[in-house]
Amino acid sequence: MPVKCSGFDALSGFYVELSFGRTIEAVDTPITAPGAGRWLAPGFIDIQVNGFRGVDFCAPGATLNEIAMAIDAILATGTTRFFPTVITGQPETMIGSIRMLTKARKELARGRAMEGLHIEGPHISPNDGPRGAHPKDAVRPPSIEEFELWQEAAEGSIKIVTLAAEWEGAPAYIEHITGRGVVAAIGHMDATEAQIDAAVKAGATLSTHLGNGSNASLPRHPNYLWKQLAEDRLAASLIVDGIHLGASFLNVAVRAKGLERVVAITDAVAPAGCEPGPYNLGEVDVILHEGGKVTLTDGQRLAGSSLHMDRGVENLMRICGLTLAEAVALATRNPARVGRVAGRQRGLAAGERADIVEFDYDRDAKRIAVRRTWLDGELVYETA
Repeated sequence: MPVKCSGFDALSGFYVELSFGRTIEAVDTPITAPGAGRWLAPGFIDIQVNGFRGVDFCAPGATLNEIAMAIDAILATGTTRFFPTVITGQPETMIGSIRMLTKARKELARGRAMEGLHIEGPHISPNDGPRGAHPKDAVRPPSIEEFELWQEAAEGSIKIVTLAAEWEGAPAYIEHITGRGVVAAIGHMDATEAQIDAAVKAGATLSTHLGNGSNASLPRHPNYLWKQLAEDRLAASLIVDGIHLGASFLNVAVRAKGLERVVAITDAVAPAGCEPGPYNLGEVDVILHEGGKVTLTDGQRLAGSSLHMDRGVENLMRICGLTLAEAVALATRNPARVGRVAGRQRGLAAGERADIVEFDYDRDAKRIAVRRTWLDGELVYETA
């Protein structure tokens, strides 16, 4: 029997009645709608998640039980598809992490929520600032041979690779991985406009967490931030925790890229959903502070976030003045398109995957409270 639920469609505003199995079978709009009720949206999609609820996706020793726990915690935020992200590390560490995540994706009951892997580094800038929290001693030039080793270990599940555009071999590397169906993203870089042009010409389509992983100070112009903001062929992911980006830059970035080219991400790391204290991110020690900021042990340099995507949607409404529909699109349809997530690009429509989140919405306070989450039509989270 099909599952049924009803509520206001966050993307259209209409009251809808859904019938679904693994995919949405029917979407009906009653003639008479209630004056109030719960809201429905496609499940959120997060293309950059380094860890969650104390579990580090960059740690080869993470167990299946630990990863399953992290997935359940992510599902509780309304996120139904995410890209576990492996950051810069020594070759054997990165391969070990990729193999563990691939095993979890195949064997865990809800492992399918891991849509694909995102490899962020090690082909990034070695310079302080652009390198961010990535370990300097593990940074290395782009290597097609290494990519193929990753993809073999991942059994073809690597979907995004982030690299710096200034490496001499970057254009050839980008041409190779995009030819294999992988999204090439540029970030953690110290590139010139010409080098960014060459990367885009080779097939790069995404700027990873634009505005972060950058120099502390830059020339007024030209610089790589202006260039990426102005480049319409690049979508941009933005960390929407209200910490990584000031309100002015976040607003400017959303306006410059246009709502259709912005992807909301959490860039969550292992401390997300945990109590303040020390944690690990790959080969790097980090601290979760009161208030949600995650830094290296120096207490200054940011090292991922503790953001949940439901809070990110709220931040987009509060900081940027977006409507609920606009904010939800940045966390659903846009990442589905940019990350090439099949069956997730048309919203709550017949034939789409039955990835659905049901929530209460306080319009005045710009707050949402997730009540139920379905993954492929399976109820995977419900509040008590």
